[in-house]
Amino acid sequence: MAVFANSGQICSAGTQMFVEQKVYHEFTERVGKFGNGLRVGNGLDPETQIGPLVSEQQLQRVTGYLRAAKQEGARTITGGERLTEGPMAKGFFVPPTVFAGVRDDMRIAQEEIFGPVISAIPFKDMDELVRRANSTIFGLGSGVWTRDVSKAHFLAKTIRAGSVWVNCYRAMDPAVPFGGYKMSGYGRESGL
Repeated sequence: MAVFANSGQICSAGTQMFVEQKVYHEFTERVGKFGNGLRVGNGLDPETQIGPLVSEQQLQRVTGYLRAAKQEGARTITGGERLTEGPMAKGFFVPPTVFAGVRDDMRIAQEEIFGPVISAIPFKDMDELVRRANSTIFGLGSGVWTRDVSKAHFLAKTIRAGSVWVNCYRAMDPAVPFGGYKMSGYGRESGL
């Protein structure tokens, strides 16, 4: 849910998903299946898991990124189009979208989308991962999933993001400072 929560309209949404190459295909397909299983609908319905985008302007922005991703060669695992059937036709609904085959130079890998769109990017080793993860102009939030405590500590120290969550995402506490690096955030908020 790092990028799907609130339809991706969160400043710290995890839009880049770096996946170790040896499990890339299987893991990316599983994330797509998870996204495809989320219920999209009216935000006032308690059964809804993914609500609409905030405005028509935001819908145009997000669908523009969906078109750009396909034009630049990304492969759609799930989603990828505005929902226009039934009650969705009157709203600004974009389903959870997972793209594979994403290169670092694609717009969806370099720009903030603010929609439920994630880019799956394979990596070979930790050095490559750190280099590529830090090549963005943003640095607000990052998540690391691993069973290896050494990898978790290494990545938490070397990824240039204001928060590096381990085996979770967006675990916020007002006693813990929050802010970013580079073009992200406005300094630090919350605790010391």
